[in-house]
Amino acid sequence: MLVHSIVLLFLLTPTAMHGQSPSSAVPDVEMVKRALDTELREATNPGHPMRYRLRRSTPRLTTTKEICESKDGAVARLVEINDQPLSRDDEEKEQARLTALLNDSNRQRHRKESQDNDTRRILKVLRALPSAFIYQYAGTGIGPSGTVERFTFSPNRTFNAQDVETLPLTEMTGEIWIDASQGRVTRLEGHLQDDVDFGWGILGRMYKGGWIVIEQAEVAPKQWRIVRIQLKMTGRLLFANKSFDTLQEQTHFSPVPAGLNYVQAIHLLRSSRETAAQGTTPAHLR
Repeated sequence: MLVHSIVLLFLLTPTAMHGQSPSSAVPDVEMVKRALDTELREATNPGHPMRYRLRRSTPRLTTTKEICESKDGAVARLVEINDQPLSRDDEEKEQARLTALLNDSNRQRHRKESQDNDTRRILKVLRALPSAFIYQYAGTGIGPSGTVERFTFSPNRTFNAQDVETLPLTEMTGEIWIDASQGRVTRLEGHLQDDVDFGWGILGRMYKGGWIVIEQAEVAPKQWRIVRIQLKMTGRLLFANKSFDTLQEQTHFSPVPAGLNYVQAIHLLRSSRETAAQGTTPAHLR
């Protein structure tokens, strides 16, 4: 719950802003609104399905997975542990897991339901964001793809959070960057300026000082995806203390056929690994 409350908050960004540019208020407001309207639209329609690598690091473990999106939800294959290829035993376990997934469609159905629930949580936060923050223009900067417009944000004290997903909004401050040429959000950094209690502190608490950075990029023509999430957060869930210190990086994006089902996605992941091991290029990537 703690992870979802933070990460889902920042997967996409608010749909309105307050504050003015020193030079011209109206163009800045309209630019931000157009960019954030696009992000909201992409939350429900992410575009062409993709295949990519997901590297997730914590102080204890680093894993790398190949992900393939399908109409039945995303499918993953573990390919490295601590930046090393899988051992024979680990590879056999991973192949057995994929085979079990192929033989039991209910497993993928449950995964798809979980992914859909995450999307619903994201949309719940997005609907609250227009009234949750106050934005101030902070000038221009240089991002990976060129000039960006920078805006700071702080909590709107008149905002009343109605659920656990939107509660962290009440204590977040940070900065958002917008690509000036394409009108897309490229970076968001947020900090908890005070503790956040869930269920009057009975269910849990997120402690102040935690932070998150999210970066987004164009990974194919007109295809924007999150490429980096770094999260450092501490809290308490019921009676257990929790600490989150993770870095997620998504790379090697390539399109896959539209309408791909999860069985085809598994075969694609398997075949791509086999041809890569042989030093050849998969036919679908030639």
